[in-house]
Amino acid sequence: MRALKVALLGAALLLSGCGYNTLQTQDEAVTAAWSEVLSQYQRRADLIPNLVATVKGYAAQEEKVLVGVTEARAKVGTIQLTPELLGDEAALRKFQEAQGTLTQALKSLIAVSENYPDLKSDQNFRQLADNLEGTENRITVARNRYIEAVQAYNGTVRSFPSNLTAKMFSHKVKANFSVENEAAIRTAPTVDFGAAPAATPAPAPAPAPAQ
Repeated sequence: MRALKVALLGAALLLSGCGYNTLQTQDEAVTAAWSEVLSQYQRRADLIPNLVATVKGYAAQEEKVLVGVTEARAKVGTIQLTPELLGDEAALRKFQEAQGTLTQALKSLIAVSENYPDLKSDQNFRQLADNLEGTENRITVARNRYIEAVQAYNGTVRSFPSNLTAKMFSHKVKANFSVENEAAIRTAPTVDFGAAPAATPAPAPAPAPAQ
């Protein structure tokens, strides 16, 4: 029994020294960061039906834009990327592309409001647009945390001697968001609710010359 305890203690120390505990901690951090990414994207998706309905009430003729947002939302709903699939670069790229398409569609939808003053002044639209902008900012933060978590994890998986432990326990490199078009994706859709600038007054007529 004593020999078994010594062996177990030695194995625990060996695993700890070879990065086992670090791998477990970092793997859990990646999973948690990914869950937050999904949560914020779902928050955005939940805002879209009401946003589309509100815009449609004032700008039904903008059918192309409205349909584009609806279809983009439907597409992202068909892509389920679980933590177990985070090692699949193609799957993450497909997910990223779908979310990027939805981001661009939302920007087009928000841009439409500039042509409809009554829509811009609608209280429901203003609140939805503010919520959307806030959610886009949360998405950016969540994505950055995921990127950092994956970078740390992948570094441990690739480094010696922790790479030997990673191979032993089937820890593999995880896919990460690409930087392609990242600036455009991270730019939140915004709408200017400010009043239109006042017209410049016409200059006063010059005084008539003295007789």
